[in-house]
Amino acid sequence: MTLEALRCALLGVSAYRNILEEPLMAEVTGLLEAMVRQRGTEAVERYAKIFYRLRQEGYPGLGDWLHDRLRYEEAPYPLALEQGGADPALETAARRDIETFYLLSELDCDKLIDKLKSLLSPDFAPVLANLPRWRAGAPFTFESLAAFYRERGCGLFARYRAFFWENGSLRGVADPDCTAGDELIGYERQRSQVEANTRALLEGNLVNNVLLYGESGSGKSVTVKSLLKVPGFDDLRLIEVQKEALGDLTDLIRLLAGRRHKFILFIDDLAFDQDDRTYGVLKTILEGGLERRPANVAVYATSNRRHLVRQTFSARAGDEVDREETIAEKTSLSDRFGLRIPYLSLDKAGFLDMVEQMAAQYGIDMAAEELRAKAVAFEARHPGRTPRVARQFIASLSM
Repeated sequence: MTLEALRCALLGVSAYRNILEEPLMAEVTGLLEAMVRQRGTEAVERYAKIFYRLRQEGYPGLGDWLHDRLRYEEAPYPLALEQGGADPALETAARRDIETFYLLSELDCDKLIDKLKSLLSPDFAPVLANLPRWRAGAPFTFESLAAFYRERGCGLFARYRAFFWENGSLRGVADPDCTAGDELIGYERQRSQVEANTRALLEGNLVNNVLLYGESGSGKSVTVKSLLKVPGFDDLRLIEVQKEALGDLTDLIRLLAGRRHKFILFIDDLAFDQDDRTYGVLKTILEGGLERRPANVAVYATSNRRHLVRQTFSARAGDEVDREETIAEKTSLSDRFGLRIPYLSLDKAGFLDMVEQMAAQYGIDMAAEELRAKAVAFEARHPGRTPRVARQFIASLSM
């Protein structure tokens, strides 16, 4: 395909029009335009900017950059395919666009530079001789991309598995802090309940929202985050929502509706003050208002409190006429979670058993009696027989 024909083909890109709006593609189309119109000086500058942008974003070639964008940017065709299929016109347009991007990826830098030589004066010879090359080649086909969309989806949810919901938008987490289930010690019954509920979510069944409550440091948050490491949970996505962002939660849920993935909205360390009205937003989402919560979304929360709403003696002794009803309403928020799982502090024997298992896991070579005696002394100075205290004790042995 000639440069003129390729330039014209790019003008007709329709199913992936969003890619043409990227700054790098503006330079690519500008390069083709300049070369076709024989504007050599502009073409050299465009060429240099393309190389700069590719390296700035960490790509060895234009094909690698396009492969990334075709997989992870949301466009009409991948979204339609993720949700079960696309109409013939859209599929034909997508196939044509991908073939155009394939040909663009195959452009040989040496041939481009030879063309530039014919457009410029001999004064540019040293510049052209030292122009860097980017890698030519297309690591994708229409068939490989279609298979990717069917298996992984598209957009942010194909690229990342964990997210923060911040200021009304999603931010992907490239390397989430997740511990594999086989590395966790203790609370096996509680973790199996959480996994069973999540498996039902992934299977498309009706599931409960989950509240994990109890002792600080007992592993409630770790349990939720470890779900991303469970075999067979590949379609699970975890979105952490701060309490301050609960007001935007409805917008987030609308964004997730209809996607192929299953989503856990994770609210960590949840608690409300007496005069905090944001609990009403969560209550509506848990109970279901006029707008139904989609079947691919569940809410998992952790709290050190069973009833979530902090109470004071002055609040209980207030002068409100329906004081008892108001208190009951606020303390009943936790009842909206269909599955409430307690993470209570361990007894002494359970704590020492956990310490021994952790010591074995981390390769601590110490007699059992000595290990237990030191653990008891450490726990006396660090109240709480929890996995966190046990880990802190094991870490102290290496100091």
